[in-house]
Amino acid sequence: MPTAYIALGSNLQNPIRQVQSALLAVANIPSTHLIKQSSLYQTAPIDCVHTEQQPVPDFINAVALLETDLTPIALLEALFDIENIAGRERPYVNAPRVLDCDLLLYENMSINTNKLTLPHPRMHHRGFVLLPLFEIAPHLTLPNHGKIAELIENNQFTDIKKLQA
Repeated sequence: MPTAYIALGSNLQNPIRQVQSALLAVANIPSTHLIKQSSLYQTAPIDCVHTEQQPVPDFINAVALLETDLTPIALLEALFDIENIAGRERPYVNAPRVLDCDLLLYENMSINTNKLTLPHPRMHHRGFVLLPLFEIAPHLTLPNHGKIAELIENNQFTDIKKLQA
């Protein structure tokens, strides 16, 4: 079965519960098995803006390893379904969100379409992805960017706190 890594995040409507519920929903995607999940991480918002001049709440993030018989697009659609069920709205770019599910890696595939880019184009810059990914796959190498351990070592990721195992 092909493997895939996904990232989950939330900063609205009880974010811890949202991410935990999303992980349960991921485990129930047909033809897919949740193999491993990271701890939850609390992260200060990055590039996230609020239109009402209110402070943007911190995010709760996690990463999971899946095995799936779904194609990358079918898996992405299943993740969008989970977001929609949680009440995800997209009022503007980088808005606070109830749930965000991103497909990070799918086997060694490279895809670049309007709907999906693999590997995820910004994950190598994001501590809220790299730290939980390192927790569950410390020897993973990101295509075109190198080993996760080196990416973490070369960046100063601040405002990220591991919450639970």
